[in-house]
Amino acid sequence: MNRTLYTLILHLALPFIFLRLWLRARSAPAYGKRIGERFAFGLPAFRQGGIWIHAVSLGESIAAAPLIRELLARHPELPITVTCMTPTGSERIQALFGERIQHCYLPYDLPWACSRFIERLQPRLAVIMETELWPNHIAACHRRGIPVALANARLSERSARGYARFSRLTAPMLVQLSLIAVQTEAEAERFRQLGARSDCVQVTGSIKFDLSVDAELPQRAAALRQSWGAARPVWIAASTHAGEDEVVLAAHRQLLGEHADALLILVPRHPERFEQAYEMSRREGFSVVRRSSSEPVAADVQVLVGDTLGELLFLYALADLAFVGGSLIPNGGHNLLEPAALGKPLLSGPHLFNFLEIAAQLRAAGDLLEVQDAAQLHAALRALFADSSESARMAEAGLGVLRANQGALARLLAGLERLLARA
Repeated sequence: MNRTLYTLILHLALPFIFLRLWLRARSAPAYGKRIGERFAFGLPAFRQGGIWIHAVSLGESIAAAPLIRELLARHPELPITVTCMTPTGSERIQALFGERIQHCYLPYDLPWACSRFIERLQPRLAVIMETELWPNHIAACHRRGIPVALANARLSERSARGYARFSRLTAPMLVQLSLIAVQTEAEAERFRQLGARSDCVQVTGSIKFDLSVDAELPQRAAALRQSWGAARPVWIAASTHAGEDEVVLAAHRQLLGEHADALLILVPRHPERFEQAYEMSRREGFSVVRRSSSEPVAADVQVLVGDTLGELLFLYALADLAFVGGSLIPNGGHNLLEPAALGKPLLSGPHLFNFLEIAAQLRAAGDLLEVQDAAQLHAALRALFADSSESARMAEAGLGVLRANQGALARLLAGLERLLARA
């Protein structure tokens, strides 16, 4: 498949794209808003000549945050524009940076929409987080001499095989990239084999290791924990998906048999599931409150549903142990490094294919226990709450992995500065 055929198929798919937006808007109304931006209509009045960063969804937006902060500090004279594709990503970007950045949804990869967007923005540099590759957007930048960098790039064997099947589309696109900053040497070799120019592929590591925690965050968490009862066992199940809450609640029910005052902080990944998690907890007979309600977490409260945005790090800081969701189902997992940076022993399900290298390092260091079901999750929780020295050893091991891998952000920024100097 070449780019002409790809573009034709994309135009033919427009009715289904509108249908998907409508269906998603039924459960998440934010998908029904700002639709014009997805076709490059009703865009904000951008300041031109800056840096454009694309972070497709919530996870990429979180990963991009340290990079955006550094670019804002280094280049206050340049407007920074951050695009995404999902309402949760949009909300997080705006919560983190507000008026300091320009923001909109990225238009779909239709040539006319790409051209309208690029003409309106006219960036000096485009940065795409991870592996969100859009052939027409990249071609539009290439025609205008705008360098495009792929930052914090990942490419699994499975994804590489998929790209290889459409080499007439992907190879010319990869050649047009000015920098591919990959996380590992294995991924670098996959990009080269798919047609990327060797001199543009650099192993920089994962910038997710370079996250920093506000020094006041643990202090605020400790103060709130004191009001809950200092000795109370608290664990968090974060970024859970449909099909995982049931397992988490079943494990928590068993834990309550040994620790009657145990508290679970349950944080669904997507806002449209906040109410579902609350109702499920209530139907299962738990005493439950919503974080957004500001109700006190009294001694008899067994589940706190984290239904606020932008607070995940704080909620991690409140817990003694952290289970990271998206991993009991074949979703690929979510960021394990945030709770690790806060010194939390880590638990997850077995499906971690989006974080293979990070999971392997944490597992080897001894700060990751993988569980298959409610019984194994309960057993891990029971063992860790019974052995504080083992919990402390795991926490320190996770912090060690974090420290050993930091520096990726500096290496990535050096590559981007070279592109800016040439732009």
